Amino acid sequence: MSGAQNPNDVMDILTALTVPADAETLSRLHRLLELQAERDGLIDVAYTVIDSPVGRLMLAATPRGLVRVAYASEDHDRVLETLAQKLSPRVLRAPQRLDTAARELDEYFNRHRQVFDLPLDLSLSHGFRQLVQRHLPDIGYGQTRSYGQVAELVGNPGAVRAVGTACATNPLPVVVPCHRVLRADGSLGGYIGGADAKATLLQLEAA
Repeated sequence: MSGAQNPNDVMDILTALTVPADAETLSRLHRLLELQAERDGLIDVAYTVIDSPVGRLMLAATPRGLVRVAYASEDHDRVLETLAQKLSPRVLRAPQRLDTAARELDEYFNRHRQVFDLPLDLSLSHGFRQLVQRHLPDIGYGQTRSYGQVAELVGNPGAVRAVGTACATNPLPVVVPCHRVLRADGSLGGYIGGADAKATLLQLEAA
């Protein structure tokens, strides 16, 4: 660890461990551990979970920026395991690090924000998938494009199926708006959060 532990913090943690583990005690203990890890620079991936009109969303961030938005249907525990494997095992719930992201998402869902102003960490995607995901915010709020149009947008008109894969594996849904990409006939197509979530986002923006 970098730096010495505060003796008072250690005593608080030990005290918390000696009393019955009710919800309040566990919450207090986690907060103490969180503060200690923050102080010692031991959090590589911070996360929190928020409520939204499309269900509970897990937000995760590295020092570079927001790295993951995950729907409940993706299994948040499994997503955390993947983050630990691909990014760092030093993953900890630290809501304060996601305060800005949570606020901007709340503004979006309440129709007070149309463009996100967040630093993003796109390191979970590579190559053509990352290229597509970088261009998805070019599709404006309330607009839609077909998979073919996005393929043209990124300079590879024949890569329609690859665009579909890039949208399906987008690690930052909602913020990176893959929900704005539809099939050529105007039908929804696939979506990482499910068809209902995709329809909800499009209806929210259309209003």
